[in-house]
Amino acid sequence: MQKGKPNKRYTPEFKIKVVETMHREKLSYRETARQFDICDHDRVAAWERIYLEEGADGLYAERRGRKSTGRPPKIKKEDLIAEVQRLRAENAYSKKLNALVAERVRQEKKHK
Repeated sequence: MQKGKPNKRYTPEFKIKVVETMHREKLSYRETARQFDICDHDRVAAWERIYLEEGADGLYAERRGRKSTGRPPKIKKEDLIAEVQRLRAENAYSKKLNALVAERVRQEKKHK
């Protein structure tokens, strides 16, 4: 690619026309690229893959650049309060269970 020359952008309608013409006329990637004046035949192959996997609507999606990992979803205050309540109940249950087990062990030692 020449320095200072911006990448050529193709419209989704153009991409659909290219892929459908290639299928209708049974052209190879190279022949299709030559016919539509596309520099790289691999670009035609990529468009065909997207077209076959996602349909014509897939060619409307912007795919340039890095994918965003995004921010983690915000946790609602109500969800945090509910989780704290659940953990407190779980903790209280565990404490009661330990106390009952300890009491039973004490009683068994007395009877022996």
